[in-house]
Amino acid sequence: MNPRHTSISHPSRITGFGFILVVIAFSAVSTLAVSKSSVAIRDTVSPAKRNELVLKLRRISGLNKLSFDSDGFLHLGTESSDRGSRGARDLLKSAVSGDDIVVIEDASSRADVAFGRVVLGRWTNASRSLRAFVVLIDFSDFHQLIGDQEARAAFDVGWGFLHELDHVVADSQDSEMEESVGECESHINSMRHELGLPLRSNYFFTASSLRTDPNFGTKLVRLAFEQHDPQTKRTHRYWLIWDLNAVGGLTAPKQTAAVRGIPLTRN
Repeated sequence: MNPRHTSISHPSRITGFGFILVVIAFSAVSTLAVSKSSVAIRDTVSPAKRNELVLKLRRISGLNKLSFDSDGFLHLGTESSDRGSRGARDLLKSAVSGDDIVVIEDASSRADVAFGRVVLGRWTNASRSLRAFVVLIDFSDFHQLIGDQEARAAFDVGWGFLHELDHVVADSQDSEMEESVGECESHINSMRHELGLPLRSNYFFTASSLRTDPNFGTKLVRLAFEQHDPQTKRTHRYWLIWDLNAVGGLTAPKQTAAVRGIPLTRN
């Protein structure tokens, strides 16, 4: 969540992340060897939210056996699939088999997280050779969204998690320019394209033209998605809209939302 205009996405490259750490218990290390998975979800994430994430990731990746085991570790299943996004499957496979540990945590209704964010994890009484990242997901923010159905299909908790995961696995960066979606969202857009979904056209969100009652203190913003129709040669634009005050993620005016994310640097 680095300061910059009004934007929305997820992390980039972890430099100057403010030493925001999340402690991870040592017991997870021994379980890791048995689970053979480097991605886990905390037991504090409710079954309903865990199921929501699983269903979204199955739909995107086409991996219908994808699930978290009883210890909370992510498994993709043995079933191969021709459906879904190949790019999403490759990203998930790289994360699950990777050296870096990824822990998913529920950050719902936190004012410092908008949609999602990735931070460094710190082990307690564990080997420092294991690098860990914590993906904070504000599940409630995704239920604040209104807008076109096409855009909503292209931006949900599954897409949010994949964005954060791409920062960890691919060390990808977010955009620093308003006219670019950035390296990370370009990767995610390629997955959307595989599913025939509209692509995110802007990295930074903008003020919505919709009028609201000033007595309620609502501040609506919007994010654009576009899809080109080769038959009509027209580009259709779809919108997502949300109340900036309800979603949070901003600590000062003209700062990027936490969906924008943090930069990750490799040692």
